[in-house]
Amino acid sequence: MDRLPRWADIVLIPLVSLVLAAVLSALVILAIGEDPVAAVQLMITGALGSTYGWGYTLYYATNFIFTGLAVSVAFHARMFNIGGEGQAMLGGLGVALVCLHLPLPHWSLALIAATAGAALFGALWALVPGWLQARRGSHIVITTIMFNFIAAALLNYLLVNLMRPVGAMDPATPKFPTATHLPTLHDLLAPLGIAFSKGAPANVSLLVGLLACVLVWLLIWRTRLGYEIRALGHSETGARYAGIGPARTIVITMVISGALAGGMAINNVMGEAERLVMNATEGAGFIGIAVALMGRNHPFGVLLAAILFGFLFQGGAELALWTDIPRELIVVIQALVILFTGALDNMVRRPLAMVFAALRKGREA
Repeated sequence: MDRLPRWADIVLIPLVSLVLAAVLSALVILAIGEDPVAAVQLMITGALGSTYGWGYTLYYATNFIFTGLAVSVAFHARMFNIGGEGQAMLGGLGVALVCLHLPLPHWSLALIAATAGAALFGALWALVPGWLQARRGSHIVITTIMFNFIAAALLNYLLVNLMRPVGAMDPATPKFPTATHLPTLHDLLAPLGIAFSKGAPANVSLLVGLLACVLVWLLIWRTRLGYEIRALGHSETGARYAGIGPARTIVITMVISGALAGGMAINNVMGEAERLVMNATEGAGFIGIAVALMGRNHPFGVLLAAILFGFLFQGGAELALWTDIPRELIVVIQALVILFTGALDNMVRRPLAMVFAALRKGREA
């Protein structure tokens, strides 16, 4: 197959796939007797038409940035990390332990310490599947899926039996100290004279997510380790010939991937809930797979895909609130996006490759 330009692979193919998914979604909305144009207008207004809507869209997008980057880093080494959900759960545990047990006088120090705790716990939870893949040949997909269930059971035990306040019925930790509460975008932008909704949950962890995008780009394309990760992904035999140790690279890659997934907890646990609760991840670990696929495992693409899925989450909530369209329809739309950007990728890629090949031949002639 003729190669596509890099920009077309990162931007054009996902965009065409999104358009196809949108067309099919419109047909589904028509089939249930609703107006697809009105539905799209309501989603845009609810998710992007106010700073309140933007606050929720960016809050969801921040979660998906972390989990999408986690999947993309592992995929560069041709590993499918399905364990982002469990790694994010354990990242939340790291955040809770830091915020509840360290005397942190200011949110900035708390953010640094909690980020380290979240990354450490997420990395440790990914270390074992990585080691099993590298040393025992256990398939990373199977082990990371199983570790999701182990993480959920472990967190359930800890919250119910050890970390729950005395007399409380909720399986959750106490509220974190006030000094650890992260500033929202309203708090950050108000001194600059920029109005932003006070009730929106988007917070300073969005900036940490953007920084993570830059750091992942530098890691993968500007460091020796990134070269080793990509070389292993292209050919294990070639990597061995070049003196790259596959086992070491697999373990390091999974540790980095787990640390990124665990970092999501600074947004949903520390920034929004301000305590650790059951099911705090709300499926963001699995959405990260779709985000990485749609973003072509490039940090900029992951960022755009994360904002798109944040828009779908917030816009879907608005649809469910103000129309008769069920909330589950958004899951259908997400599934269609995943279908076209993943399983049906070649259906879009092949025609576009033929078009670009014809254009090149025309220029050469």
